[in-house]
Amino acid sequence: MINTQNTNLSIKGMVALGSSGLLALLLTAPALAHHPTGNQTPSTFIAGFLSGLGHPVIGLDHLAFVIAVGLLAATRVKGVTLPIAFVIAALFGTGIHLAEISLPWAEFWISASVLAIGLLIALGSQIPTLALAVLAGFAGIFHGYAYGESIIGATTAPLMAYLLGFTTIQLVIALGAFWIGRRGLEFKTATEGQPSSHLRKAGWAIGGMGLALTYSQVLG
Repeated sequence: MINTQNTNLSIKGMVALGSSGLLALLLTAPALAHHPTGNQTPSTFIAGFLSGLGHPVIGLDHLAFVIAVGLLAATRVKGVTLPIAFVIAALFGTGIHLAEISLPWAEFWISASVLAIGLLIALGSQIPTLALAVLAGFAGIFHGYAYGESIIGATTAPLMAYLLGFTTIQLVIALGAFWIGRRGLEFKTATEGQPSSHLRKAGWAIGGMGLALTYSQVLG
C-alpha cells in the first residue's frame, strides 16, 4: 500500500529543493565574495574580530551550512557534538590555509556539503551521531580553509581576533538553530533521526541552496 503522506512530502520536498536552488543560484555570485573587509587584510584586533564575525555570515554557503548543522543536531540526543566538531575542524582548516597547504576543490566541497547536510535533514538520516560529527568535522576543514583566505598576511593580534570572531559567530548561529530545532516552530515534535515536517522542509530548502551552489562550482 502506498504511503500517500510520505509521497506528498517527497513531492513537496523536491519542489522546495528546486525553488530554493533557483533562488540561491540568483544570489550565488554576490554571496561568494566571502570577504567582509573588501579584500583588505585586517590590521587591528577589532578589524580582525569584525572580519571573523562577518565571514561566515556574508557567504551563503557558509551560513547555510552553519544553520543546517544546528538543525541536524536538534534531531539527535547528543547532537550538540555536531556544531562543536564543525567549529573545531574549521579552526584546523584555517591553519592548513595559513600553512600554505593546498586543499584542491575546496569551494566545490563546501557547496557539496550544503547540499549533503540539507538532504540528511530532509530525509531523516539514520546515520549514527558520531559518524555525523565526523562528517561535520570533515566539512569544517574545507569551510575553515576558505576562511583562511581573508586573514593571510595578518599579524598575530588580528589573526587571533579573526579566529575568535568566526568561531564565536558560528557557535552562536549553530546553537541558535539547535535551540529553534528543539523548541520552536513545532520542531519539538521531532524524535532522534525522525525530524518533524517543518524541519524536513528546512532541509529541502537548504539542500536546494546547496544544489545551486554546487552547480555553479561545476560550471565554473
